Amino acid sequence: MAQKPDIYTRVTNKIIADLETGVRTWHQPWNAEHLAGRITRPLRHNGVAYRGLNIILLWAASVATGYSAPIWMTYRQAQALGGQVRKGSKGETVVYADKLRRTETDDKGEEREVAIPFLKAYTVFNVEQVEGLPDHYYATAQQMPEGIERDVAAEAFFAATGADIRHGGNRAYYALQPDYVQMPPFEAFEDPAAYYATVAHEVTHNAEVRIMPRRPSQAVAQLEVQSRMSA
Repeated sequence: MAQKPDIYTRVTNKIIADLETGVRTWHQPWNAEHLAGRITRPLRHNGVAYRGLNIILLWAASVATGYSAPIWMTYRQAQALGGQVRKGSKGETVVYADKLRRTETDDKGEEREVAIPFLKAYTVFNVEQVEGLPDHYYATAQQMPEGIERDVAAEAFFAATGADIRHGGNRAYYALQPDYVQMPPFEAFEDPAAYYATVAHEVTHNAEVRIMPRRPSQAVAQLEVQSRMSA
């Protein structure tokens, strides 16, 4: 029986897969429609930010599923808050890291305390999968202030690239097939600069494919750096 990859291998594979499709798992400069959407790290049910490996795990989950809320909780935590996870919802794996301390006897017969690190995996759900929570868990974000105008020169530049740029949803990515760039609405971004930087990144992926349609897999990292520089 094949051995399941450990949690670190799973995260590494996820990041590589995201890079190959032009998705930056760790960066989202738009507010994603939720009041807490501009928080830089995923949050627990009590507002405390996740740390370490869990940040990447939950960012990746949000990108894959399109969740706009950055708040996560266990099944029991949802119940304690008066909520109920929707039937059929699939949770995401996060880990708890700690050290188990115990006393051992060394070769000299002396007792000493040793710390053994361990990881414990458990499952959490996004608040968008939970019904009946207090209202503030579902609070929507303020969009970009009205009156902010688009940059005419930037709009003309991206139009001239010939890229098919579509708007809607809360994900930004380049779809290799059928060859288009998907962007959240302009108003969902923190500011125009964040919007145009994201468009530049995704349009660069579009240009890369047209220039090198059969790019080797080992070139993915280099092309990602080029896309970042363009943004």
